[in-house]
Amino acid sequence: MSYRSFSFLPNVNHNSVFSNRFNQIDKMFSTLTGEKPLSDTPLYNLIEVNEKKYILTLNIAGYEEKDLDISVHKNQLIIQGKKEKQNQKNEKIEKYLHKDITFSNFSLNFNFYHKIKVNKADLSLGLLELHFECQIPDEEKPKKISINNNSIQIQNK
Repeated sequence: MSYRSFSFLPNVNHNSVFSNRFNQIDKMFSTLTGEKPLSDTPLYNLIEVNEKKYILTLNIAGYEEKDLDISVHKNQLIIQGKKEKQNQKNEKIEKYLHKDITFSNFSLNFNFYHKIKVNKADLSLGLLELHFECQIPDEEKPKKISINNNSIQIQNK
């Protein structure tokens, strides 16, 4: 199972020469350590609508609603995908000439500073879109401080 925590750092451009090298190194270290490569986790976009509302879009082509589990615990949003293995007993086994499409289990964890509330989750055309908002406690919201303009009167002696 792969794990990726939330970060505002951008992902490496997947069409660049550097990202191809990163993916190769990632897969090599994953082979050595026995862990799943980070590059096998779904790609995502995080959009800030305003200071409280966000939209998270994950690229999970091939997964259905029944394959996904979305949960929120305290300040953490957890998205898990588990693709059931299809029964291949009656199917003809074919020889792949090239295979890039895989349906491996994944788990993405996004940690936030405040509790969040997911308002809507949609799955369409292989994209999972979550609309959520941060619930900032009143004591942590910015407060406006008013300035009293008390004029100082100077008395002449």
